[in-house]
Parts: sequence; structure tokens; C-alpha cells
Amino acid sequence: MRTLLVDDHALFRDGVASLLLAWGHEVVGQASDGGQAIELVDETSPEVVLMDVRMPNVGGIEATARIKERHPEVAIVMLTVSEEEADLFRAIKAGAQGYLLKNLEAPQLRSMLEGVARGEPAITPATAARIIDEFLRTPGGNRQPTQHLTDRELEVLKLVTAGLRNREIATELGISENTVKFHLKNIVEKLHAQNRAELAARAVREGLVPDPPRGIAFHERPHRDVLDRSRR
Repeated sequence: MRTLLVDDHALFRDGVASLLLAWGHEVVGQASDGGQAIELVDETSPEVVLMDVRMPNVGGIEATARIKERHPEVAIVMLTVSEEEADLFRAIKAGAQGYLLKNLEAPQLRSMLEGVARGEPAITPATAARIIDEFLRTPGGNRQPTQHLTDRELEVLKLVTAGLRNREIATELGISENTVKFHLKNIVEKLHAQNRAELAARAVREGLVPDPPRGIAFHERPHRDVLDRSRR
């Protein structure tokens, strides 16, 4: 996987680059701030960008938004020390496909990046739970009318809300992964959601699925993330 590293600490970048090369990734470049990252994405066409949040000049969140505008196909994963919820939600809204803390262990990072290559989010269960909680706390206001979901779409939606990935949903329902993606596309459009996190939260608010018990759906499935771009 072609990867661009963006962090203002050269030693940290070199350490991550060594890991990526050992795992068979191609490191196409390194940048020390968001401005350099934007230029390097134009020049090197990476598949994924590992982006720090707080950097001098152009920060990671601003760079993420600008890169996604120009290159929506590029997956951007924030790799940061910031546990601030404001940074987390701003990054997701800017288009980041993941948000990881730098205290992550190397095998976890490798697993997350392998998931990114499959179109899955790089979000730990604890972070996914925070995203869902935030959407559930957001006042609903005037709800938009939603189109009727088919029985199969409701089955898929329940499994999404439980934290299952596309591959796991396909196995559970005995259908192909492409069929799961097709159903998810329809569900997202019908519920006017932007991503899986918002989709799950809206499903609970609308009473379309049972409210999952707190601390179970995410923590009993440590490798099943909620936030996933279903429009692939």
C-alpha cells in the first residue's frame, strides 16, 4: 500500500516508516506539516495518508479537508497524541477514515492499516463508542422523513449497529460482501446518513433497531469497528 507520512517529528516518522517497510508497504514520502502533505499527495498519489493532528503552519485537520476535496479516493488516518473529542469529531467531519492514538501497539497499527486497504475504518472500539455517543447526544431537531427499509435492509442495519464489518455481515446473512455494500448504499441514502456512525445512531434514534447495551457491542468485539465508508 502506497503510504504518505505526515508528522512534525522526524524521528517518529522514521520509526513508522521502518515499520511500514517491514510490513511490505511503500512509503512514497514524508511531510512535516499539512501544507507539505497537500503538495506531496498531488505529486505521489498515495493510497493512504497517516496524518498528525497538531502541526505548525497547516494542521492535520485542515490538510485532511483540503486533500479530500482534491483527492476523495485517498484514505486519511489521523495518528496523534490528541484525545480531545473536538479533534476527533473535526477530523471525522473533515473526511478522515480513521483516528488512532500514538500509544497504539505496532500489531494493532498493522491490523488497522490492513483494514483500511479493504475499505474499512481505522477506529478502535473505544473511539467508535465515543462517536456513537456523540451522535446520540446530538438533538434530533426536525427529523427528515425516511423511506421504508426492506426486511433485508433492516437485517443489515441491525448488524451494522451491533458493530459488524461488511465481511462479517455477509457471513452472518449468507450473502456476498458486494451485496452487503449494495444494501448499505441504499440504507445510507434512505436514512440520509453520511457514514456508519451516523447511520447506527440514527437507526437507534428512529427506533429501527434495538438500543445496543452500552459496553457490549464494542468491547466484546475488539476488532469490529463502526465507522466505515459504505459508499464504496
